[in-house]
Amino acid sequence: MRQYEHLQCGPDRLRVAPWRADPTIAELGYVVSSRPPQRQSIERGLYELARRGYRGVVTNALGAAEQSGYLAAGFVVHERLHLLAHDLTRIPEIDGPRLRRGRRRDHPQILGVDSAAFSKFWRLDHSGLRDAIAATPASRVRVDAGSGVAGYAVTGRAAGRGYLQRLAVHPEHQGQRLGASLVVDSLRWLRRRGCQIAMVNTQEINERALHLYQDLGFTPRPDGLAVLRYDLETPS
Repeated sequence: MRQYEHLQCGPDRLRVAPWRADPTIAELGYVVSSRPPQRQSIERGLYELARRGYRGVVTNALGAAEQSGYLAAGFVVHERLHLLAHDLTRIPEIDGPRLRRGRRRDHPQILGVDSAAFSKFWRLDHSGLRDAIAATPASRVRVDAGSGVAGYAVTGRAAGRGYLQRLAVHPEHQGQRLGASLVVDSLRWLRRRGCQIAMVNTQEINERALHLYQDLGFTPRPDGLAVLRYDLETPS
């Protein structure tokens, strides 16, 4: 897992780590149990990150209510995400590839699939994959049961709510219902474990994923999410 550092900036506690795709970029977030940070705190954090030599900063995916302090400090939208929900009442039947539990020894192949499926900015490394698995109190990894991993899903649950944390299918294996099988398998697991709702997000430009989720019963939430960025200048 990535090692996050906490920065106390005025009344707010910010969370910092190198961005997984580029160590010259910092990911700037905040301790989730606290309120979203204010502009002055974020500006202090930006100064410190510039002093350390970072050339840019990105946030994790933020809801509209979380973005105001960042936007006031000069952040701009890097990419918008659809946020979708499934009520887990009607889960379709899918005739697709067989699945199995993903194991630690599958991680190199899982990351190969991830690298092929996502652009550089969004790709996971080993620590990012471990972060996705550990993001909720309970989680599981599923892969296809073929001779090599062609697709995978990370699903988590917390306090009656489920999260499809990551879904990827190698481009050479798309169109074979593997993605749909992984999603339905995740939804069934969450319902068996007592969840009342499942959440997922996807890039607005990823129309293929959006259509998949909607075909399987997810409905878009109106507010959505956004990843924000800030380009730094090293202080003189």
